[in-house]
Amino acid sequence: MRSRLFSRLAAAGLAALGMAAPARANDHDFNIWLGQFATINASDSVYVRLEAQERFTDDADRLGQLLLRSLVAYRLDPTVSLGAGYAYILTRPDGRADLNEHRFYQELNVRLLQTAGGVTVDSRTRIEQRTFEERNGTAWRLRQFVQLRVPITGRNKLVAYTEPFIDLNQTDVQRGGVSLWRNFAGVSVPLANRIEMVPGYLNQHVFRDGRDRSDHVANVNLVMTF
Repeated sequence: MRSRLFSRLAAAGLAALGMAAPARANDHDFNIWLGQFATINASDSVYVRLEAQERFTDDADRLGQLLLRSLVAYRLDPTVSLGAGYAYILTRPDGRADLNEHRFYQELNVRLLQTAGGVTVDSRTRIEQRTFEERNGTAWRLRQFVQLRVPITGRNKLVAYTEPFIDLNQTDVQRGGVSLWRNFAGVSVPLANRIEMVPGYLNQHVFRDGRDRSDHVANVNLVMTF
């Protein structure tokens, strides 16, 4: 039973990682993304998450985006939590003016599966309201994140996730419909108690009216829990 379940999960994960591959030709870019994530348990029910991300684009030649995000969340039970937060994102397009984004968001986190062997599947559904100092209107976006973690040694786990981004309206900054699709595969590396590093490969497919773009990302995250 467990082997059949694991086989189905592995097949679903591989299928998900291949879903964003486009049928048409697209442009490519190499990126390096660094992330620092800290979850602070204020009580058994309430936690705060703080994060910073630095994204080096254009063949990792420059800092193309800086993201600072915060969240306050409430655990309904050990497997379900609700939260809301704010993010500031500075985007520096090559040859164009900077964009200053203020993003409010709400999210639902659910543990879908946890086995005795340590396999977990987690879901995060996030709704974002995006405003820009340089543009008009509020852009609404849905993000559906699903992550699989599977023990591969006594200390390390395989980490894989998929996340489509769906524009719920059209504005000066978003076209409507599926705009991005991210797929990641990496390995968790414990550094200390409740601190781990997760290096891996992330593919970000950007859907555009012309040629799509595929970002090949060396992604390294530092994850801390207090």
